[in-house]
Amino acid sequence: MAEEPQIIQVSSEEPLAPEYSHQQAVQFLDRTSMAWTNKYKCFTCHTNFAHLMAVSELERRPEFFQKVHASLDHLVQERWLEKGPRWDAEVVMAAMTLTIVDRNLGKPLSESARVALDKMWQVQQSDGGFDWLKCDWPPMESDDQYGAVVAAVAISAAPGEYLSKPYVQDGISKLKAYLSPDRKHEMRLHHRAILLWAQSLMPGWISQKEIDLTVAELTALQRPDGGWNTPSLGKWDREDGALPDRETSDGYGTGFTLLMLTKAGVKRDSKVVQQGLSWLKQNQRQSGRWYTRSVSRDSRHFLTHAGTAMAIMAMHACAEQEEN
Repeated sequence: MAEEPQIIQVSSEEPLAPEYSHQQAVQFLDRTSMAWTNKYKCFTCHTNFAHLMAVSELERRPEFFQKVHASLDHLVQERWLEKGPRWDAEVVMAAMTLTIVDRNLGKPLSESARVALDKMWQVQQSDGGFDWLKCDWPPMESDDQYGAVVAAVAISAAPGEYLSKPYVQDGISKLKAYLSPDRKHEMRLHHRAILLWAQSLMPGWISQKEIDLTVAELTALQRPDGGWNTPSLGKWDREDGALPDRETSDGYGTGFTLLMLTKAGVKRDSKVVQQGLSWLKQNQRQSGRWYTRSVSRDSRHFLTHAGTAMAIMAMHACAEQEEN
């Protein structure tokens, strides 16, 4: 582990770990995030954004957290000033990540988070939504609705001092208008589930009826082995033309769904949560990660990184013991 962090090829053939290890999971995600940041000099939904949100809420933050965090600060405060953001999606994801990290650390809104949130309102579309990346890389980079629900989490994590500003209230009002009952009804379940997260931070995004319906739909998709399957949360078509596997439980589907159910108030001792936690503990791989097949094409399966982050957050939300 003294070696330079590397991006390890993801394989469905990697053996299962002999027993669950929180430390292995965090170390894998931390090293992979640092390696990604060093190699590509950018931030992505599936790796280093997810890493910062996941490990910032842990009592013991891992070795590379501060370096990756500093790289995001540099992106927002220096690169954006010199060259501008690469995409509007980068702005919204940076805003979400930085506000969540500040909240997890118990700190006031940082300058980077403030810059990112202010930039988020500048790139907001006239209809209240956001022009998102549509690379056919679901569940994150495939439609504008994902950007809107991420923005809802971003602003919901911000402190009251920032929320009180008139231009912020105007942006929130436009975003809520975009997230109309009709649009939420049409949304993929995956995206509606993220509104459970936003709602847990700042009520007003989703009605109790919508909460109950979303929880019921998520619960109904639990597989017999206790896990969840990512493609079943959105029913995306695969870019490579292969048949989607909507049956096999995977790391992202399980970690994500467990996390969103806890945000909705589903209790840790409920049968559905206990079965999900059991699946995670039994299906961790030797490297510490949880495998998730790409929803788009069978190549690099980077959704495994995000799935590992979601699993760590789900375990933490359920107060599972952290190892020394």
